[in-house]
Amino acid sequence: MSSFSSNANWYLIQTKPRQEARAQEHLTRQNFECFRPLHSPTSEARKSRREEELFPGYVFIRMDEEHSWYPIRSTRGVSRVVAFGGQPCPVQDALIEQIRQRMACSTPKRAQFTHGERIMARTGDSDVQAIFLCDDGEERAVILLNLLQREQRVILPRSALSPMPVHARY
Repeated sequence: MSSFSSNANWYLIQTKPRQEARAQEHLTRQNFECFRPLHSPTSEARKSRREEELFPGYVFIRMDEEHSWYPIRSTRGVSRVVAFGGQPCPVQDALIEQIRQRMACSTPKRAQFTHGERIMARTGDSDVQAIFLCDDGEERAVILLNLLQREQRVILPRSALSPMPVHARY
């Protein structure tokens, strides 16, 4: 029942609302190769979720043309197979590869700071100089700010930190 043959093509599966992960899990259990592109949200309002669907409501599946579609249609989380004229339409391998390449390129690189390094911290509408102390989990960092002539330890989201500009380092 495996779909890993030379006759295999990619197809698009529409999932039930917000059940992309469930559909992928159950299709994978049936030995189908699945592709569910995810991306990290960029807006501040959506920071609570780590990753979101790039194509909400859809999952790609790789399978043989001759394989029966009935097990897929009855899989938990699957709504239907995307078809045109009653026939499932294959998705070109090149398109899947392009999506994978773009996702790899768009993965944000997290700036690495060392203890004692001078950095810039975004506080509201302005940037202030600070000293990086340490990470506080994956999403936060402890920094040292000079506030009112006193050094204060402050915990900020890592997204609010950036390297010190070259012209301001001396």
